[in-house]
Amino acid sequence: MLALAIVGAVVALTALVVPVATTFVASQRAANAADAAALAAADAVSGAVPGVPCELAAATAARNGAALDSCRTDGPVASVTATVSAFGIEHRADARAGPPGWSG
Repeated sequence: MLALAIVGAVVALTALVVPVATTFVASQRAANAADAAALAAADAVSGAVPGVPCELAAATAARNGAALDSCRTDGPVASVTATVSAFGIEHRADARAGPPGWSG
């Protein structure tokens, strides 16, 4: 009987912990995708890589499992927002890439 109670407790704890851990991972994936997308767009703005900045940002976000919600450039700065969905919850992350202190 004790073994059954222990197994039940472990299953219940696992059922609670897995969604929380998955949500944390999804938020980190969104942040990573936004960072990579902003860097890709900033590289295109600077001329380091050929291409249209926001198109590169969207492709980079998609390769990282996210959707690009917004992308804008202001001089050498690129700002993006990426979204990752997990368990029906959307996790958004913003990122900026460019020279520090750029005020536009």
